[in-house]
Order: sequence, then structure tokens, then C-alpha cells
Amino acid sequence: MKTENSISRWVIGVAILLSGGLNAWGEAAPGSKPNIVILFTDDMGYADTGSYGNPYIRTPHLDRLAAQGQRWTDFYVAAPVCSPSRGALLTGQYPVRSGLYGREVAVMFPGDPNGIPAELLTLPEALKSAGYATGMFGKWHLGDSPESYPTRHGFDYWYGTPFSNDMNAAGRFPVEEVYQLRLAGESDKVMNNIRSVFLPQLLNPVNDNFDIYSVRSVAVEGGYEDEVLERPIQQPTFTRKVTEETVAFIESNSDRPFFAYVPYSMPHLPVFASDEFAGKSLRGAYGDTIEEIDWSVGRIVEALEEAGVAENTLLVFSSDNGPWQAVSIELAGSAGPLRGSKGTVYEGGVRVPGIFWWPGEIEPAVISDIGTTLDLYATALGLAGVDLPEATDGLDLSDVLMSGDNGPRSELAYYRNGLLKAYRKNQYKIHFYASESSNERLTKPELYDLHQDMGEMRNVAAQHPEVVAALLQAAQVHREATPMAEPVFDKRYVKFKATANEQ
Repeated sequence: MKTENSISRWVIGVAILLSGGLNAWGEAAPGSKPNIVILFTDDMGYADTGSYGNPYIRTPHLDRLAAQGQRWTDFYVAAPVCSPSRGALLTGQYPVRSGLYGREVAVMFPGDPNGIPAELLTLPEALKSAGYATGMFGKWHLGDSPESYPTRHGFDYWYGTPFSNDMNAAGRFPVEEVYQLRLAGESDKVMNNIRSVFLPQLLNPVNDNFDIYSVRSVAVEGGYEDEVLERPIQQPTFTRKVTEETVAFIESNSDRPFFAYVPYSMPHLPVFASDEFAGKSLRGAYGDTIEEIDWSVGRIVEALEEAGVAENTLLVFSSDNGPWQAVSIELAGSAGPLRGSKGTVYEGGVRVPGIFWWPGEIEPAVISDIGTTLDLYATALGLAGVDLPEATDGLDLSDVLMSGDNGPRSELAYYRNGLLKAYRKNQYKIHFYASESSNERLTKPELYDLHQDMGEMRNVAAQHPEVVAALLQAAQVHREATPMAEPVFDKRYVKFKATANEQ
């Protein structure tokens, strides 16, 4: 009788074989190309591990990886919220270039028929062309229709959930009702629903109040096999199940190069942890989830070592954006000395942990150059020997990782809802928009020296007019070099609005 784990291994192995996850000769020589493992948390703060300064959350496995590899202090995501950040990692493009953003709708919601545009070459598609087996384990959040599943964009195998763990909450207005109220000028009713129904559920969560589900999707010869497994997911055990599936994938593919993408659903609110971790952290329920993720990281590393492939594997750990402190301080993470949190382009919303580990290849170091999840695309393709597409915003970090060279990136654009809200060049960062507002442009830009003031507390624009001028020029050059695609996340709302106007 097959156990659940052995079934997963069997399904994964068959999926890779049937989907053509081998090279042109029918096999991929072990060691010829490095394995790539990306571990990506959800709403984790910059300062939520011991190696990044948290004294109350125990993260021995992550701290070991940071000590043995490179810990980046100035590592970023391309957006301060979930969907556009994930799209940027998988395409190597700023959201405005790929179209994976919204001006009206910040992230994708259940029932959206859209997803990653077919013409974009995703990271798993590019690696698959080089003979990689590709597996994803966890939260997708780039379209929940089967036509938008990860297996339609280069993954041989996916076990996970289509969207955030707070969606489909009981009593929360469905998307179409939100659109209708918005068009009727009754957005206050939406906010009242959020305050009276949704927020209490996030702060005092009950598992069955969140109708999210898990999916197993397999790319097979000539098509796909999709199956809804559990509805609702038992969220306290989901991190463990994602870990088990990842381990099974590693064990099934240790004789060929593989790419494993593990986007955890935690610690996004509502936070849950299994019985083994619940109530154990000094940081409360939030800390419990991080300590369980740390256990997961340790188990995945152990699987790499047991399979004998750790020394041929680049492992990266990061987060999709900063902590969701607009909802809760106690139940969300910490950005430490950084200003702002999820949803903002202050450092606390977009600067995230960045740990790179590769035994025998990456020497221990703390890197204070600028890096971003956009660069993971270019780095992985470079290591796999795949040509980089012309339309990309990522840079290859290999020379920094393997040789300790200076980083190739000196500039970074900060986008929110399709607006270029801030821009960084070297240690200076200029803000064009006021605080949390998405459309209130500052009459005079603000300038911060992040090397002296990483908390963005002291505006030094008046003292450095020449730096302001240089950053304004750099931002303009960036705009001219970055075409803006139509926002995919708005398509559903635009269609709804057009239909409503016709009635």
C-alpha cells in the first residue's frame, strides 16, 4: 500500500517523465547544471529571523544558512504586495513591463480568468528548456483558473493553493459585489464589511472560515491533470504538507537538474501553526509560524544533503514583501529599523531578507550591494546556460555569489499600482509621492541617504540638490527604457465596468 508521501514521489516522477523534463538525449547528467531552490515566504518582515536581528523568534536553520552563505542587507522585491511581486520573480521583469500589476486592483482575486500572459517566458519555462525538472509547492496567486495554473507556465508539477490564505473569507463581500458598490459610489459599505467581518476573522482566525483549497496539477503528455485535494485546507498543517511535497520532489529528481519553487502561504494573516509549534515562540502566534517555516527550511536542506545534491544546489530564501502591519502589529512581522510595511514603497514594504546558500561555491559574507528578486531570473538562467531574453530587468548576481565581486546593480525602481513612486541610485533614494497615498504627488521630492538613515526619517533634499537632480535624471532614463504594458489585474474590473455601463 502506497503512503501519501510515496504517492507524491510516484506522481512527481511520472509527471517529469511524461512532460519531457529531460534533456534532448533523454537524460540530464547530475552535476552538469546546478539545482535551483527558491524559498519564498508571504508577508515576512525584514527583521523576523535571528540573522536579521530578531531576538525573540528562533530560526536556527535560516541563521545557519546565512552564516554559511551570503546574507544580503539591501535585497528587494519589485512590488510591496503579493501578486506583482511574484510575477516579477517568475518573469524577471518589473510588473509594469510584464503587465502583472493593476492600477485599480492591487492583486488577483478568486475567480479571475486572467493570468501570466502566454508570450512571457517564465523562469520554469526557461529552465525546462535546459533539461530541468520543475516543481512548485505552495501559493501561486497569479490566476486561479486552470488555464492560468503554474503547470501552464513551465512547471511539471504543482501542489499548493491558487491564492492567499485570507481569501474567500466567510461573510466577506465577493469581488463582483465590491465592484458594483465601488461603481455606485458606495465604497464605504465595502470598508464597513472589511472592518466588521474580515478584520475580526484575521485577528481571531477559525480555519473553516477561509474557503481556500489545495490543488495538485501535473503536466502530462498532451495535456494536464488537475485535482482539487482539500477544501478548505487545514491551514495549521499546510506548511508541513508543502514541505513533504518539496522533499518528495527532491528525492524523485536527484539524478537530474531541478528547479523547486516553494512560496509558503505563511506568515500572511491569518496565521496558523501546527500543534508542534503553536504557542512555543516568544513572539506569539506570528513567531510560531516563522519557527515552523524555519523547521521547513531545515528539512528541505536535510533532503538536499541526504540526496547528495546540496553541493550542486543554489538555495535562495526571501519574502514577497514586508509585514502586514496595517492590520496588526502583534500578528504581523517586523521590518526592524525600516520605515513602512506591506503596501508601501518605504523600505519596510519592499526590502526583504535575502539569503544565498551553496556549499562549496558561496563563501560566507554579508553583502550590502543592491539586489532584487528580479535578479534571480537572470542569475538562474546564467547558471543553467540559458540565454537571457532581451526584455528583462534582472541582472546576473553569479559573480557576487561565487567570486565576491561587487554587485552589478546600482539602481532600483519602486513601483506601486503602476506608478513609479520612488527611485534609488547607490545609497540615495528619492520619493515622488506622499506617504501611503497612491496618487498624491509631492510638490518637492524627498531624498534619503539610506546608508546613514535606513529608516527614512530625515529628508536631505535641501542639502543635496545635485543628488536630487541626478536621481530625477536617472528615473527619467528608467521610464524611457521601461515600456508600460496594460495591467492584467485590471482586466476583470474593466470588463465588469463596461458591462455595467451598457446596462
